[in-house]
Amino acid sequence: MNTSKTARFDTRWTVEEKEYFEYVTKLAGFKSLAEFVLFSLEQESKRIVEKYNQILATERDRRVFFETIENPREPNQALKKAYRNQKKFFTDEF
Repeated sequence: MNTSKTARFDTRWTVEEKEYFEYVTKLAGFKSLAEFVLFSLEQESKRIVEKYNQILATERDRRVFFETIENPREPNQALKKAYRNQKKFFTDEF
């Protein structure tokens, strides 16, 4: 027994739009216009969510970057050692 629920979505198109979408449906190899519409909606929805998540990540990265610049932490021992090593490397004469 299939227990998943379905919902209906109705839309109105001009005759030209419907004919065009049916044409594209056949070109793309979909079984029906409904299958094409569902596929297209899902793909575009994923693209929008991905773009939104990238924007959020970018804003979060920007906040973290500027927070670090404005309020830097004290360097730990590993960073202090790396600094001493690079300073020695660049001041040694060849």
